[in-house]
Amino acid sequence: MASSYKGLDLFGSGPHRFSQGLSGLAIEPRWRVTGNSTDTGTLPLGDLEPEVVVTGRLVASTEAALWTLRRAIADLAVLSAGAGVLVDHFGHSYADMWLIEYAEADRVDSGRVWSVGYTARFRDFEAL
Repeated sequence: MASSYKGLDLFGSGPHRFSQGLSGLAIEPRWRVTGNSTDTGTLPLGDLEPEVVVTGRLVASTEAALWTLRRAIADLAVLSAGAGVLVDHFGHSYADMWLIEYAEADRVDSGRVWSVGYTARFRDFEAL
């Protein structure tokens, strides 16, 4: 089964894997919440939103084709793009996921193919 986001095969050009992001409790130092620098301790703020992380490599036969793949993902990492369904390569579906961050590796590799590593983070703001 192919993975997808909003019905688009964004990650299928190369190897990629899905993992669960951070989970648990959001916390802040008490002084940051109260504004009083003498307050000590930590305050629980609530549950972290569900997060899915996709890491992998975009692979294309030309530099121009690689740029097309890169732009397709980066264009969805904006507020105006909204939420969508994220499906991993095992068929697990995550509804209402926002692409909140897309970061590429420090270099593009070229040879027989052009490629770049990436990390994409998705969150479900509606789940809580």
